[in-house]
Amino acid sequence: MTNGPEHKAPSGAGKHGALQPILAAFQFLSRFPVRAELDFTTDLLRRSIPYYPLVGAAIGAVVWAGGLLADWLLPSYPAAILSLLIWVGLTGGLHLDGWMDTADGLLSYRSRDKMLEIMKDSRVGAMGVLACVLLLMLKASLLTSLFQGGLLTSGLAIWLAPLWSRWFMTRAMHRWPMARQGEGLAAQFHGFSERDAWGSTIMAVTISVVVLLLTLLVLLGGMEESALLRSLLFIGLSPFIAWAAGTWAARRINAKLGGLTGDTYGALGEGLEAVLLLLAVLIFAH
Repeated sequence: MTNGPEHKAPSGAGKHGALQPILAAFQFLSRFPVRAELDFTTDLLRRSIPYYPLVGAAIGAVVWAGGLLADWLLPSYPAAILSLLIWVGLTGGLHLDGWMDTADGLLSYRSRDKMLEIMKDSRVGAMGVLACVLLLMLKASLLTSLFQGGLLTSGLAIWLAPLWSRWFMTRAMHRWPMARQGEGLAAQFHGFSERDAWGSTIMAVTISVVVLLLTLLVLLGGMEESALLRSLLFIGLSPFIAWAAGTWAARRINAKLGGLTGDTYGALGEGLEAVLLLLAVLIFAH
């Protein structure tokens, strides 16, 4: 998460009223064709944070739809690769860039200041490339397994993984200090209110409840009881696994860097997506 949207002239900023934070969240975190002229002030960026889980859910829905079409036309593995291409395309590679920069810095085993300097460099090093390749390979293999498991299995995982990963990104912004005081993208988000932090949680829980109700509606129509139990288990565990794995990772990063950066927010999001996909495979594949 090194490069946010460019600051635009405020000429059209007032046209969208209360929708501005939602539109800002979609413009910043995704490549959805949101046509709105927004003035990306620090205040607007902070007010957009509660809607990050909504963006994650929208990304998951589109990836799932594309994956289902691909899986209908192709074997599971190429369908998974195409789904992953859609996934990366919808984010513009924003979080992958943070993943690579974070890997370059943390895996350099240098001093704190040197790590931060490496992460600030726009060039990608060997460790960043390796981390990116391995992450994408892992995600592709997990998506393949999920597509082989069926419609509901893949849908729950692909829908909830980007949702809860983005929820934790908002928690990380609120919970841990900045590694670079007053510098970088993280400075624009740090210090947002407790109300906004809770807003993100409420949004994530609300969408998950909707997913739960849809799952019950589908499964109670004649699916096996074991499928219902596994689906409920995944829906219930997802936020706790995202919180536990994210907290562990954020603490480790904070210990090395003395805080978090925009890159590490993106890295946390990418890593937690993979963790939640792995959780889905563990639950549905046994």
